[in-house]
Amino acid sequence: MTQRAEFATVRDRLAVDDLVTAYAVAVDDGDWPAYRGLFTADGRADYRSAGGIEGDAGRVAAWLAESLALFAMRQHLIVNRQVRFGLLDQDTGDTARVRADYLNPMRLTRADGSAAPDVVCGGRYDFGLLRTAEGWRLSEVVVHEKWRRGPGAP
Repeated sequence: MTQRAEFATVRDRLAVDDLVTAYAVAVDDGDWPAYRGLFTADGRADYRSAGGIEGDAGRVAAWLAESLALFAMRQHLIVNRQVRFGLLDQDTGDTARVRADYLNPMRLTRADGSAAPDVVCGGRYDFGLLRTAEGWRLSEVVVHEKWRRGPGAP
């Protein structure tokens, strides 16, 4: 591998890492326009393992906005990121897959506005990414919730 190719790989890895971080920040901040902007035009997300829905980024953003309004605080921690380039179908070198674990503490809000007990969940994300003219974007997000603790937990 040449130094130029190695530099391009490092640059892509940093851009992919920035995209995954931007995803977590958008969800935690409730910035749904930013969330939608992280996806390709046909990008999809699947939150069914966490009791949610599957669909295009716009539909899922609307569901997240409604569902997460119950929480006064959200803090998404995405760790143990494994990045692989060129693993999607019909790859031209502009695709990536990221597997990453998450820990997500959230603080419920009572009807009177006071803080309620915390909900904490954890699991793994599978991200599919595509390089576009605007940079790397999410083509797919699949949540694999493995556990949940707090009110309403099974």
